[in-house]
Amino acid sequence: MIDSIKKTILAGVGAAVVTKEKVQAGLEEFVKQGKLSAADAQAMAEKIAQEGRREFESASAKLGDAIRDLMATSGDKYIARIEALEARVSALEGKSAAGAKRSKS
Repeated sequence: MIDSIKKTILAGVGAAVVTKEKVQAGLEEFVKQGKLSAADAQAMAEKIAQEGRREFESASAKLGDAIRDLMATSGDKYIARIEALEARVSALEGKSAAGAKRSKS
């Protein structure tokens, strides 16, 4: 499960890098065509990068919260199941010990 999460996060980071490169290429093309000044392109690139970082941080925080919630919920289920199994084993061991004492007498 952890590997799947890692791969998903890395895929998102890879997509962000590709998007950044495409944005830069597009802005450079506008500068070459004279539709945009170099200063405006730089400002736009910075704004896009800031928004991307903000979105990535927000998505990372949400993902972290979701994983923590999932682990907490799953952990409680497993703890309850383990406790039930331990009680069952203890009960069975008690029966087994009582049966062994009767057969020795």
